[in-house]
Amino acid sequence: MLFLVAALMLLGVVLGTVAHAPFTFTAVAAVVIAVWLGVFALRERHARRRTPSH
Repeated sequence: MLFLVAALMLLGVVLGTVAHAPFTFTAVAAVVIAVWLGVFALRERHARRRTPSH
């Protein structure tokens, strides 16, 4: 429960910061995060194909 409260507080701080940031900065940050998540997903998929499952 404490983790949930902390996560919601952190989300509020982040969303508050984004609301005051310029749109270009927000868009660039969103693209960087999307690329990072895409690379992570591809690496995970590649790693699972290389490792035989038992």
